[in-house]
Amino acid sequence: MKSIDLNCDLGESYGAWRMGADEKTIPLISSANVACGWHAGDPLVMEKTIRLVMKAGVAIGAHPGFPDRMGFGRRQMECSLQEIRSYIVYQVGALKAFCLVAGGRLRHVKPHGALYNMAVQRDGVTGVIAEAMAGLDPSLSLVLLAGQHLKKKRAEAAEHGIRIVAEAFPDRAYMPDGKLVPRREAGAVITDTRQVTERAVRLAIEGTLAATDGSPLELIPQTLCIHGDSPLAFSQAAEIRNFLREANVAVRPFGDGSSKEKA
Repeated sequence: MKSIDLNCDLGESYGAWRMGADEKTIPLISSANVACGWHAGDPLVMEKTIRLVMKAGVAIGAHPGFPDRMGFGRRQMECSLQEIRSYIVYQVGALKAFCLVAGGRLRHVKPHGALYNMAVQRDGVTGVIAEAMAGLDPSLSLVLLAGQHLKKKRAEAAEHGIRIVAEAFPDRAYMPDGKLVPRREAGAVITDTRQVTERAVRLAIEGTLAATDGSPLELIPQTLCIHGDSPLAFSQAAEIRNFLREANVAVRPFGDGSSKEKA
């Protein structure tokens, strides 16, 4: 039976300001990426989200980003590799501490927004992220954008003993080179739930998508992302799960064959 991990970016509320439908969405996913307080989230939200995720039996991941609340971590920042390494240690270390206090285990790290794109596009960034992760817990997995470019990124991460998990986005348009269409461009984000669902099933079964020019992309993802900041997150997660079930595809955490199937 085929399986795929379904992840969602969560814990992006801050103080009295609320974002996302985390409590409704969490039972529908198999992995959670919890904001670490810089692009979004705060200590109270981090702890609450971890406890909600643990209660649902969902795998916990850290979602570190640039210190850019106003830009939601999606604006590029000129940072040295050493700065990026320290950013990862600081944020992932904080989330790992909350996991320990709650009796949970941190399983993966997924950079957020501009930092995620930088890890794909800039030499050395994946390496310093992996270096920071290895210092905190060498068993952690690093989630990055699926595609041909991952061969080089896997080598960077492997130097520090960190494995990479390939991720794809059913709700994002792809350029012919396998990179995501920038959000500032029209059509970058797909909002039609039926189209997003059909793309998710195709990714889970065939591992492919069509680029903006119609050319085929072989992505072979291990996990699919739902954007928790989208007002459609809950409805998309529900539809994707239903269609995956009908296609005989199980939803469960990546790399965890012993996990209870969440089908």
